[in-house]
Amino acid sequence: MKLPWFLLLAAGIAALAAAPRAAHAQAYPTRPITLIVPFAPGGGTDVAARIAGDHMSRTLGQQLVVQNLAGAGGTVGSARAARAEPDGYTILMGQMGTHAAAVALYPSLPYKPEVDFEPIGMVAAAPVVIAARKDFPPNDLKEFATYVKANSAKINVGHAGVGSTFFTTCLMLHSILGANPTLVPFNGGAPAMNALVAGQVDYLCADVLTTAPQLQGGRIKAYAIASAARSPMLPNVPTTAEAGLPDFQASTWFALFAPKATPAAILDRLTDALDKALDDEAVRKRLADVGNEVPDKARRGRAALRALVTREIARWTPIIQAAGVKAE
Repeated sequence: MKLPWFLLLAAGIAALAAAPRAAHAQAYPTRPITLIVPFAPGGGTDVAARIAGDHMSRTLGQQLVVQNLAGAGGTVGSARAARAEPDGYTILMGQMGTHAAAVALYPSLPYKPEVDFEPIGMVAAAPVVIAARKDFPPNDLKEFATYVKANSAKINVGHAGVGSTFFTTCLMLHSILGANPTLVPFNGGAPAMNALVAGQVDYLCADVLTTAPQLQGGRIKAYAIASAARSPMLPNVPTTAEAGLPDFQASTWFALFAPKATPAAILDRLTDALDKALDDEAVRKRLADVGNEVPDKARRGRAALRALVTREIARWTPIIQAAGVKAE
């Protein structure tokens, strides 16, 4: 049975339209790729992006050029990436704040993390440390929990801004403890840590990279790290499970995303290049040296990252809503 001429014509037009896209995906990449980092240079998201991007550039045969677009807790750069042409030449290093906490923090968030991006893969995770001023009275995590609950009204907790990892992970800690101390904002993790060293705040939920130099210098104390295993950078700091607070497991994760509708063949190339980077011993060491954990094979890839985003939105939204905080 012959198809009518107009159906044959339509099929031919569709095939011609698809052909350039298929050829483009097979040739990809033919020019440098912009990797948007939605935070300032030098922070954890930026450092992880540059380490992974450097190796991926060699695999792909084209440079991944980092473009820092900071603002509004990472949502400015993330929105720019969401609106980019879905051709594989603009990708994003998102993280827990931009793709999970932001959903509850920003009432007018200009993108939907689980809808407006195609996942490429998780790059690394940086667990947080409960760090306190050197003369904070509690001696261990159990004493810390008791002390904070009993003295919540007179305790000051530093953080790196609403929406930062320091902020959201301490919200989780306080929800577990049933405490409501005063939250003191600073313009970044380093200023918050400087305030802790100076004794201006009582404690922080800080990343390993920010904590390690001050702890090693004896200028602060640390009660526990909120991860499943101890950090090689802080081998004497117990995990929260070891120290008696197993429910507090928190880290910021970093992951690569592409705009929605990026062709699957291009996503496959990017995911493969990332996987090769994470298998490289030099890359793994560089990430570990700045306090990051490299995901195992089960937590890598597009499907795993899509599931992670869904879980993390569900995890952080009720915690943030219960605290009654919004970022404008």
